[in-house]
Amino acid sequence: MNHLDRLESQSVYILREAFNRIDKLAMLWSLGKDSNVMVWLAKKAFLGYVPFPVMHIDTGKKFPEMYSFRDRYAKEWNLTLIADQCPPIEAVDPSLPPAARSAARKTLGLKNAIEKYGFTGVIAGIRRDEEAVRSKERVFSPRGSSGEWDFRDQPPEFWDYFNTDLPPGTHLRVHPLLHWTEIDIWRYIEREDIPIVDLYFAKEGKRYRSLGDQDITFPMVSQATTVGEIIAELEATKTPERAGRAMDRETEDAFERLRAAGYM
Repeated sequence: MNHLDRLESQSVYILREAFNRIDKLAMLWSLGKDSNVMVWLAKKAFLGYVPFPVMHIDTGKKFPEMYSFRDRYAKEWNLTLIADQCPPIEAVDPSLPPAARSAARKTLGLKNAIEKYGFTGVIAGIRRDEEAVRSKERVFSPRGSSGEWDFRDQPPEFWDYFNTDLPPGTHLRVHPLLHWTEIDIWRYIEREDIPIVDLYFAKEGKRYRSLGDQDITFPMVSQATTVGEIIAELEATKTPERAGRAMDRETEDAFERLRAAGYM
């Protein structure tokens, strides 16, 4: 097995463990590269069919290309899609910086969806290399009744043993891509020929490296028009992946506050 084979095998194992051990499970589908890889892995894990719903917690402010991608591949991949709208900005903590406050709508939207559908487990496509706070995550991460996350008190995970014995009213976040890196994702996309939103490819000298809402996500200078060119670009760059996300440029604790409150 090569490096990508080992990552794939580990993620498939995590997905199967989650499905076998969590009563009511859903997968978050943000329509970005990571969550498309996650759906692809789920299809591999369960013989071509994803046996739980995928949730797009919709702010209503995604790029048109993302909505077109969602509608097309929800049908082509035979997904059970939940696409609920987020609460308005007025429902969010006004003390957060502007971009973080906008992003926090997804936290409230996810909380509402968990309550509405009674999910006891949610699969999310975060990676440890994305952001410093995420490096503290576990593969099976317990969440409080309101979705809050105590990043100072995470359970140990030894020998791929994942604790699913939780008090009533809590749920688990499951992270099958936690050990992957950005370049792992792209190499796997290239190997498997996984469809992605074309905003990742350069047009007029710019492309999006990370996708979010239109008003808080910005493109980077790039000439990469193929997956291979993106990989070559990443092998040479030192620019952080989320440099185009407005909330990552705000106060130092903004992202930590979002994650502690249950941000994806």
